[in-house]
Amino acid sequence: MRRICFLLKVRADRLEEYRERHADVWPEMRRALSGAGWRNYSLFLREDGLLVGYLETEDFGAAREAMARTEVNARWQAEMAEFFEELDGVGPDEAMRPLTEVFHLD
Repeated sequence: MRRICFLLKVRADRLEEYRERHADVWPEMRRALSGAGWRNYSLFLREDGLLVGYLETEDFGAAREAMARTEVNARWQAEMAEFFEELDGVGPDEAMRPLTEVFHLD
């Protein structure tokens, strides 16, 4: 199992709505993530908008590709894109760049 951590930046004026949207993630989105191999997926949001994402998966590329093939992911990403800074023309899911793990305590 591979551990993945990534950073994104939520717009300061959208923080509260972003929190609200994630308090009730669509059930079909939850099922799609699980079915695509996303495990222990968590998001952490700092007050300045820094978003830290964490998940575990066998193959992050394959897990992202599996999600990209779902209709629910296309709808979710389209709705979420407006919440983020600096996406450089890609969707939030495509902007996830895994950080390099330098230490893990087993």
